[in-house]
Parts: sequence; C-alpha cells; structure tokens
Amino acid sequence: IASIVIATQVHAAEWSGDVSAQWRHFFSDAQTSAQHNDYAAIAIEPEFYQAWDANAQSLTFTPFVRLDQYDDERSHGDIRELLWRISADTWQIKAGIGKVFWGVTESQHLVDVINQTDAVENSDGEDKLGQPMIMTTLTHDWGNIDLFVLPYFRERSFAGVEGRPLPLPLPVNTQRSTYESSDGDKHIDYAMRVFLPLDIWEIGLSWFDGTSREPIFNSDASTGTLIPHYLQMQQAGISVQATTDDWLWKLEAIHRDWSAENFTAMTGGFEYTFVGVFDSRADMGWVTEYLYDSRGDSATTYFEHDVMLGLRLALNDAASSDALLGVIIDKHSHDTVMNLEASRRLGSNWKLALEARVFNNIDNNSLLKSVQADDYVQLDLGYYF
Repeated sequence: IASIVIATQVHAAEWSGDVSAQWRHFFSDAQTSAQHNDYAAIAIEPEFYQAWDANAQSLTFTPFVRLDQYDDERSHGDIRELLWRISADTWQIKAGIGKVFWGVTESQHLVDVINQTDAVENSDGEDKLGQPMIMTTLTHDWGNIDLFVLPYFRERSFAGVEGRPLPLPLPVNTQRSTYESSDGDKHIDYAMRVFLPLDIWEIGLSWFDGTSREPIFNSDASTGTLIPHYLQMQQAGISVQATTDDWLWKLEAIHRDWSAENFTAMTGGFEYTFVGVFDSRADMGWVTEYLYDSRGDSATTYFEHDVMLGLRLALNDAASSDALLGVIIDKHSHDTVMNLEASRRLGSNWKLALEARVFNNIDNNSLLKSVQADDYVQLDLGYYF
C-alpha cells in the first residue's frame, strides 16, 4: 500500500508597523472661528503577513487608524491592505484590498489612478485609501502586464470644518456625493499597465476606464457647502524613467476623456546627484521638473504652468538622515509653494520626521487662495516594530 503525503510549508506569522504622535502648528491665525493654530494627533498602522505553500501564497493585512485632536473627519480608520496573493513562475493574482503606485516624478503623480487620495492625512496627495481589487500580473521576458478589476469605488476624504489646511473655499458635504454613473460607487472599473524595462529605461503604459478619483464640485448655496460629483473617465498614461550615471530623467503624461473638459497633462524633468559632496559621505541631488496642464487657468489642479525646483540631501549616516526641499512656482501668477520634508532615525526603533509647507505670493484668483494663511510646520515621532 502506497501513501502520498503533501506537505505545505507555513511560515510563521509576522507583525510589523508603527505608532506615531503628530503635532502640527500653523503660523497664522485661523481664517474661521472653528479652526485652530495647533493640532495634535496619533496614528497606528500595524501589518500582519503570513506566507504558506512554499511562499507561493500569502496574506497581508494592514489596518490604519488616526485620532485627531479637533477634526472629526481626520479621526478615521481604513484598511490599507487586506490582500491574498498566489504566485507561479509567469503569473500572479492578488485579490482583496490593496495599494498600487505607478508614479515616477517628484512633484505630482499624474498616472497614479488606482487608489483614492486620503486627503485628510496630507494635502500633498501622497496618502492613499485601500482599493478593493482583483489584480493579475503576467510576467514575460520583455516585461510585465498588470490587469485590474476594481469592483467598488472609494470616495475622497476631506477635512471637516475644524480641519486645517482647508484646501477648498467651502466645507465639503461628502454625505451628498453624486455620480455620473447610475451604478454610483458600485461601478466596476478596469485598468491595465504594461511595464517595459529597456536597458537604462523603465517605461510604463497605462489605461484606466471607470470612475474618476478626482471629483468636480457643485455648490449648495442653501448650506454653504460643496457637493462632490464623480465623473466617468477614460485615461491613457505613460511614465518614463531613465538612469544615466548621476542623472535620473523622469516623465509622466496623461490624456483624459470625460464629460468635463478633456485635457492632456504632463510632468517631466531630471534629478542630478552630486555623490560625496564636499568630500563627505553625503549625496546631494538637484531636482527640476516642469508641470503642464492643457486646460490652463480652468484646470482643476494647482499645477498648470509651473516649475518645481528641489534639493535632496542624504547624509548616508547610521541614522539614515535625509531631507528634501522643494519649491513650485507658477510661471504666470507667481504663486509659490515651498515644501520641506526631513527625517532621521533615533536608535533602532524610533524615527523623527519634520514637514513644513509655506504658501507665498498667492493670486486672488488662484485655487490656493483658501490656504494662503495656512503655512505650517509638522513633527512626527514614530515607533517602528
């Protein structure tokens, strides 16, 4: 009698993540009586990871919770990831809630359309909400193809009446959001991306068909609020990055068709790194990018004819100290946004991060008018486990 035993190797579950305390100070007095000059908040983002089947399958769970001192809308929770993965030699499937990042440029990420922006976390658009998805990756010798089915839409989050900065002139009533599609937030979106590594080049070609992550707004005079309206869109995108010695060349470009004004937008530039600057271990990089939107002054973004200049410093020390100083200047109105991000490890488990944002010379007709008095500095102290 012969018996067959199938052994499935299960790796021990792994927990990691961070807990952080945040303090944000605004230098100018608030524009409304509901706002404040100082805000405190705490956040926790643990991650559970379990692999089995000789690492061919895994489960990742990453919840996120923030509690803000004043802003009820910023006190929120989200599932950043709850993702099952199964892999083989030439394909991979992920299903659940996940995060996908496609961008290459520094100042904005035009092609990054899978996840919704978590706008209460930070006004720079870098933080994202988890997106329900089924993702299939096909691997070839010449590159990868990613195919997405996105069965549920996440609305963008917005600061409450006590929140600051408030990037829109009126509070946003997310309880009354409307959709162009009769399916509302149940509309099924589709996306694909082809990734091509070619010598010094990395090229991404993407297509998205579904609900725009960027809302347009209708005003409600009776309540003094803005109502988000989410259109259907088709968007083609390309990202290009090339590395040559100390130079890094970057480009993102999109063309979007929707029932609002169709448009083309691009962000492109370079980063040059001075290795071992001043005969030290430190590297210093000079970043230059140009931001363009064919809609000009009617664009729904701040960046339609702008130049970004930045300076990146990496000390390459044991504490991984680094900093990025960036300035974005509108060529026509001369609106200026200055941003500083710096961080440093404190021992093996702690990290201190500094962020500062300054708005200067803001034109009366600018979309930045509502935040012109919202210059701030922010400190984050995080414990990583």
